[in-house]
Formats: sequence, structure tokens, C-alpha cells
Amino acid sequence: MTRVAFQLQVRPELLDEYLERHAPVWPEMLAEIAASGRRNYSLFLAKGGTLIGYYETDDDEAATAYLAASEVATRWESEMGRFFVDLDGRPDQAATPLLEVFNLDAQLAAAESTGS
Repeated sequence: MTRVAFQLQVRPELLDEYLERHAPVWPEMLAEIAASGRRNYSLFLAKGGTLIGYYETDDDEAATAYLAASEVATRWESEMGRFFVDLDGRPDQAATPLLEVFNLDAQLAAAESTGS
């Protein structure tokens, strides 16, 4: 399993509308995300419009390719693109990935395997 986190910047003047668009997301888009193999998908919004996304998948390359070819995801992402600052491309493909620097489960497992 791969954990993926990413960051985007929502335009401050569009924050309220962005939140409205996600309450709820189109049912067909939810189905496409699930069908792509992404799970445990969450978005977190900080003050000032910093958006952090997180999901888990067994094959991120395949999940990304599935969504890139999806008509529903293409429509959703074309509507969402205007909400973000300095974004070159579709939000689901152009978001800045974040480097994972700590994972509790991984470190506990490593400590147990070394007897520490």
C-alpha cells in the first residue's frame, strides 16, 4: 500500500464556493475515485486556503491513469481547476506531492523487527 499526500492552494476569494462544491461531491465522482483504487481519501483545509490531500492506494500510477481517462473525473477536474492558485494542469494530476517523513506504524514495525 502507498500513502499519498499532496498540497494545493485554494484562491482565498473562492474558499466558500470550494467548500460548497465538496458538500457533497458528485456521486459519480465518488464512484470513480473508489473505482480507481484510491481509498481513505481526505482533504484538509488550513487557514489561508492551503489544502492538504491524502489517500491510500495499491498502485498510484494505475489510479492516476484511471482518473486521467475518466470522463467524469475530467469534467470534475475541469470545473475545479479555477479554484487553485498557480496550477498548471488538472488538480488531480498537477498537485504538489508531499514527502512522507514519519509514519508511526512503519517505525513501530521496524523497532519490533530489530528488537528495540
